[in-house]
Amino acid sequence: MTPKTEESDGGSGGTRESGIPVGPTLEERVTGALVGAAVGDALGGPVEGYSPDQILQRHGGRVHGVVGPWNGDDWRTARPIAPYHKGDGHVTDDTLMTHALIRVYATVRDHLDAYALADHLVPDLMTNPRWIPELEAEALPLQRLFLAEKWLVTRIHYGHVDPREAGVGNIVNCGAAMYMAPVGLVNAADPAAAYAEAIDLAGAHQSSYGREAAGVFAAAVAAACAPGATPDSVVAACLSLAKDGTRAAIEQVCEVAARHRDFESALTPIRDAVAPYDTVGPDYRQPSLAARRPSRLHAIEELPVALGMVVTAGGDYRHSVLGAVNYGRDCDSIATMAGAVTGALGSPVPEEWSKRVAEASRLDLWSPATALTDVAREIFEKDVHRRRAHERAFAGLGGR
Repeated sequence: MTPKTEESDGGSGGTRESGIPVGPTLEERVTGALVGAAVGDALGGPVEGYSPDQILQRHGGRVHGVVGPWNGDDWRTARPIAPYHKGDGHVTDDTLMTHALIRVYATVRDHLDAYALADHLVPDLMTNPRWIPELEAEALPLQRLFLAEKWLVTRIHYGHVDPREAGVGNIVNCGAAMYMAPVGLVNAADPAAAYAEAIDLAGAHQSSYGREAAGVFAAAVAAACAPGATPDSVVAACLSLAKDGTRAAIEQVCEVAARHRDFESALTPIRDAVAPYDTVGPDYRQPSLAARRPSRLHAIEELPVALGMVVTAGGDYRHSVLGAVNYGRDCDSIATMAGAVTGALGSPVPEEWSKRVAEASRLDLWSPATALTDVAREIFEKDVHRRRAHERAFAGLGGR
């Protein structure tokens, strides 16, 4: 993605008086974020749950693009992955949930809250069969989701819990954060608004630092959409909003990440920096007794690491996503987040990756971006109208 003009805007990072943007347009940023997230998801899927050393040994070096299943042709039966075909360019539940949330925005065509998830997302997950790449079949999205995401359906549809409180009691993980990029995009360049909307939405799904991460990730994507945004400005926006252990983890990880310029040298230092805040522990497949329990002192691992990879890569899509993938552990979600942020910054998603992922997953990765861009513009116009109405009412009170 290249700027529309080479003329300077005086350092404001905004638009020229003619209205021509000096950087990627809204549609380009939305497309970059959503396609970038899906591609990162697909690249990370086949090595999810493993360590950097295991990945190195399995692939005879670092992963540099789309790779096949960890267990080769035995993916249908090999544990712990079966029956999912992770690899060969297949997206995972991160992308399925992201696209589902976009469909909710396309229906409501306004800001969302926890009740919108209950009214629209939950029925979509449990009643509309769709192509599931990892199952290589049409199925209900609910049948692919992890138990922490099925919690949405259990609590809201079967338990009739208030949607604003349905996330209480769920394991605390990145399940809500992983699909919050659309919230940041409809609130493009307004991190505080993105944070507030995502916090409201995520109450239906998560509590504690899982809910907090959803808000901060949405804010990161919104901040990345701002004209002139950089990795540093994105991190600054996150730190201005993040609370408790989430804020501390992001600060520590990004401080360490800033000392590195390649993901290879950053892999171990970034893990060491996030370890005190991560409850899962050193063995990802054998979580500690404290894993995924509510806490004000801890954070999910995925978001701080994703931001750290963005900082290390200087905002470059390819290098930040490859850093996330080769980090291992929950690397499909880490690469989803890193891909969304760098895509929103305007760093191009490699075409050879996006085409292969779209073809392998049998998904149109670009139409959801077009739909969400239209919705974002509509929401902005409604926000302007509401703000002006409030200004008139406040003035009528003698407020100014």
